[in-house]
Amino acid sequence: MKKKGLFSLLIGLVMAMLLVGCSSSKESSGEGKSGDDKIKVGFAIKTQDSPYFVSLVEAVKENAEAEGWDVTILDANGDTAKEAENMETFIAQGMDLIFLDSVEPDAAVPSINKAAEAGIGVINLDSGVGEGAKDITTVYSDNKQNGRLVGLVYAEKMGDKEIKSIILSGAKGNVAGTERRTGLFAGIIEGKTGVTEEEAWKQAEAFDKELTSKGKATNAEAKFTVAGQGWGSWTEEEGLTASEDLITANPDLTTVLGENDQMLFGAMTALANAGIKNVDIVAAADGAKAAYDLIKEGKYFATGENSPYKVAELGVKIAKEILVDGKDMWSYEDITLTEPAAVTKEDVDKFYEFGF
Repeated sequence: MKKKGLFSLLIGLVMAMLLVGCSSSKESSGEGKSGDDKIKVGFAIKTQDSPYFVSLVEAVKENAEAEGWDVTILDANGDTAKEAENMETFIAQGMDLIFLDSVEPDAAVPSINKAAEAGIGVINLDSGVGEGAKDITTVYSDNKQNGRLVGLVYAEKMGDKEIKSIILSGAKGNVAGTERRTGLFAGIIEGKTGVTEEEAWKQAEAFDKELTSKGKATNAEAKFTVAGQGWGSWTEEEGLTASEDLITANPDLTTVLGENDQMLFGAMTALANAGIKNVDIVAAADGAKAAYDLIKEGKYFATGENSPYKVAELGVKIAKEILVDGKDMWSYEDITLTEPAAVTKEDVDKFYEFGF
């Protein structure tokens, strides 16, 4: 009887241990693939010198920490060498996944591939990278269609009137910037000439090549000219500097185009300093709340929606599919886009909460 009672006691203890093990194996969120450690992710951000990047970092942290993950942020301060060092740090720390907003498309490729060799997937946020990168996907707003939609509504506003403009661009070679301005050109050409979207893209690409090689470009049929291009490093201060000489040389401007809102804020200051009024301010993409406020006041025509909150949310969603649900990281398309939209006075309230 004693042996039977002892046996029953041992069986009971074993069952209790199994029940405890089963109930605690993966109840807490944020556990890694083995269920033993919290998921660790790093975000290598190129800079935090503008509200967009600050908001993007905050949104990644908020969404990832809501999953119970540990999040580490390293800022490159616009330096490709520092970015490579930050990526090396994340690899050495054994991150489960790395988010990257690269300083320069081609410079980021070796770091991405080193991470892949270490078994660490990289999701690019906000900016694309060069060819040959073994990344999971690039998540950003639909720069081409954002630009095109803004261009279409601006073409509708201008009708048969001539557009004489300058454009402020972020950084030479930046994929997102090129897509934004080309989309803007395509929308204006399509809207003012009535050509098909396919034909408008062809003409826009030719227009951009002319701008790059000659510093100015014209589409006669669309009555559309870009008289100069300035490089504003995505910031208000640099946008002011880049636009001053262009505005002085072209006092009869109808329009200042831009690849983001911050640079255009600088251009608005330059216009005010030069005493020039009644110039339309048109951004291919961004979505700063300061721009939305100006749109409400009728002082800023339009911007495309590039919400850091929507980009971060989508990026973390993909990361969760891989790290928690076990989806193959190599099964994603090269590009994953948020929904495009042109934000104007008519619909700005709809998008305001997603601004930064």
